[in-house]
Amino acid sequence: MTCIFCKIIEAEIPARVVYDDDSVIAFMDIKPINTGHVLVIPKEHAESLKEVSPAHLESMAAVAQKVAAALRQALSGKCEGINLHLADGKAAGQEVGHVHLHVIPRYAQDGFGLRFPQHYGKIPPEETDSIHKKLRTLLEE
Repeated sequence: MTCIFCKIIEAEIPARVVYDDDSVIAFMDIKPINTGHVLVIPKEHAESLKEVSPAHLESMAAVAQKVAAALRQALSGKCEGINLHLADGKAAGQEVGHVHLHVIPRYAQDGFGLRFPQHYGKIPPEETDSIHKKLRTLLEE
């Protein structure tokens, strides 16, 4: 079965498309956090960061940058910031099994934001050191 985003890419279901090229499409989110909330997705189906090609990820970032600049203009200077958000996996909040990058206009009093857990800033240094060493080794390969 094809995912909902693939159906948007194939124009099987309607979307308010704001950008479209050979590798990426961007469209208005149907459940926007704030007015102007846009999703940027690769046209090649990939469920996660692990599956998406580096080239498509680079294209997504470049398009998100263009969309963010256009949003600031379209919102007549009222946009106070932009969040880029990519949730990878259900535990991270990913709801659609097709990698996507949210471009969200932000305002000081919009009520949206990350809520840090109680253990924020309390991870023992030895845990960080252990992961640091593992990451360095894995990333040097």
